[in-house]
Amino acid sequence: MKVLVTGGAGFIGSAVNKLLLDQGHQVTVVDDLSKGDQSFVDPRADFQKVSLDDQNTLEKILPGHDAVIHMASFIEVAGSIEQPVEYAQNNIVGTVKLLEAMKVAGVKKMIFSSSATVYGKPTQVPITEEDPLGEQENPYGLTKVAMEQFCKLYHNLHNFDVTLLRYFNPYGPGELHNPETHAIPNFIKSALNKTPIPLYWKGEQVRDFIYIEDLAEAHVLALPLSGLHIYNVGTQTGVKVIDVVNKIFTLLGYEVPIQDLGERKGDVPSLVASSEKIQKELGWKAKVNLDEGLRKTIDFFRSRPSST
Repeated sequence: MKVLVTGGAGFIGSAVNKLLLDQGHQVTVVDDLSKGDQSFVDPRADFQKVSLDDQNTLEKILPGHDAVIHMASFIEVAGSIEQPVEYAQNNIVGTVKLLEAMKVAGVKKMIFSSSATVYGKPTQVPITEEDPLGEQENPYGLTKVAMEQFCKLYHNLHNFDVTLLRYFNPYGPGELHNPETHAIPNFIKSALNKTPIPLYWKGEQVRDFIYIEDLAEAHVLALPLSGLHIYNVGTQTGVKVIDVVNKIFTLLGYEVPIQDLGERKGDVPSLVASSEKIQKELGWKAKVNLDEGLRKTIDFFRSRPSST
């Protein structure tokens, strides 16, 4: 298949590109590089520096593609609280422009990078796809809800094939956001630099950490689907964040101090996936456990000239 990947110069997008290319698909990467880095783009892919705001150019690029994997969005929870207008403009309006461009170009298969944040503060864990979308704790989560709804609307109005993949907490080699707001890369970099590890809520939050290569595989497995599908993508195992810190200490063989950052607006206490649906329907299952994934991620950051 010929697949267009928006946000393909980012952490998850670059992993998806590589897997698609390794399996013989053609890949076009669309990214405005406001968050991504062109060096992350696999040289086998066709790279186009384009913003989702540029609907006319998207309409010219899209013809001939069989599917779009849409990952281009602003993702920092704290940033969304500080800049809600920018997040709404980029994430929601950008998605609608992309969908309109797809409609014009006759490309009607969308795999959307959604998030467990759409569930808000869950009433139970593990969370299933049938659980209601909750009250949102931050603008980022609200944009994901709106993006999902627009994708579903284009399925209903224009017969798009839509798969919504609700990620839990991705991590792994290659995660180099600037600024970095995700827990695991910040913990590892601080530990390698032997500086205090920044920790909210004393690490009592429970999260479902999914390794990047496992997450990428879910996108490729979804390519043949038609109709509307919604899947959680997680390991079904909840881990306290403080336990992740302690695993990192064990793997490194030493500890560093903890910097207690107190509470943080927008966080929910627990997010754990039920992935039974994607296992049953697509045969997908997380293969890399947390210890192995952390080891590989530590090796990645160790191999870099600087772990900052």
